[in-house]
Amino acid sequence: MEKIPMTRAGYTVLDEELKTLKTVERPSVIKAIAEAREHGDLSENAEYHAAREKQSFVEGRIKEIEAILGLAEVIDPSKLSGSIKFGATVTLVDEDTDEERTYQIVGEHEADLERGLLNLKSPIARALIGKEEGDSVDVRTPGGLRSYEILSVQFI
Repeated sequence: MEKIPMTRAGYTVLDEELKTLKTVERPSVIKAIAEAREHGDLSENAEYHAAREKQSFVEGRIKEIEAILGLAEVIDPSKLSGSIKFGATVTLVDEDTDEERTYQIVGEHEADLERGLLNLKSPIARALIGKEEGDSVDVRTPGGLRSYEILSVQFI
């Protein structure tokens, strides 16, 4: 199986979610199912069906996170240098609008654009890989072709 690249922070977030699901959510759902069963006829018991549905979601998410963490390859960006690669924090300027943005290139399971965490498989990240500070890149996005200049590359 292919390893899943991940930062230490991304691994920690998933590990904490897994612990919460196992120690808080799972027992809560089991309790809700038991209480709903006490109300009698299960075929017309909406509380029971809602609790079972939540149980299905929780168990599915637990399995998903366990699989991801089992294949995770934790990479420490501070030990890297050189051209842009996984873990790099890149500051770009849009050559058309002069808008500056800073992104860290991370694995797909920890990506969050609002927090500046860019999916390694995204069009922008793929265009940036292998480039260096001062380079210009053209990126084909859903909104059309965009041109960016790389202002800085850091591994922090």
